[in-house]
Amino acid sequence: MKLYPEVPDRRNAVVARDVLVLVLLLLFAWTGAKVYGAVDHIGVLGEGVTSAGNSVQDAFGSAADTVSRVPVVGAKLADALGSAGSATGGSVADAGTAGTEAVHRLAVILGLLTFGLPSVVLLAATLPRRFAVARDLTAAHDTVGDLSDPERRRLLAERAAMHLPYRVLQRYTDDPLGDLAAGRYDALVDASLEEAGLSPRRRATAA
Repeated sequence: MKLYPEVPDRRNAVVARDVLVLVLLLLFAWTGAKVYGAVDHIGVLGEGVTSAGNSVQDAFGSAADTVSRVPVVGAKLADALGSAGSATGGSVADAGTAGTEAVHRLAVILGLLTFGLPSVVLLAATLPRRFAVARDLTAAHDTVGDLSDPERRRLLAERAAMHLPYRVLQRYTDDPLGDLAAGRYDALVDASLEEAGLSPRRRATAA
């Protein structure tokens, strides 16, 4: 499959469009990464809450270890302090962890949406046309074939004279119909090749 025209100006235009699409995709990816990083950074708050909760739970645990050595009531006091630590610091730590995970999931979703949505729109708008250009180029390349055959050159000249707009033909010859009638096919063949995206050097080489 031919991806790019052989005519320099048209090839440069197609390459420029492809580069622009690639640059935009990279820009969308960069923006998505920035959004992900900014939102995920909010998870630091949840990590702080988790740390605070763990500290509270550790403090209650230390107190429980201390009072556990008190005769008779030490064990009951230690159990009560341990339960209090789990109910307060443990719950806070669990809430902080859950918050951090939720923020991380949100960051992933927003980052993917920031990259994915505009990328899908861009590719939906450009890929069909890009594939059509490649298909047309490939079909033209395969159809033209060997231009050393005079009959093939005549048919290609007739196709140019009969199907290309007059304003296009006049860029190649002042009298396209006269050239066709007189068997002067070179300019018409060039017009047909270039309008299909193929280099007129094919005609010169074949001749």
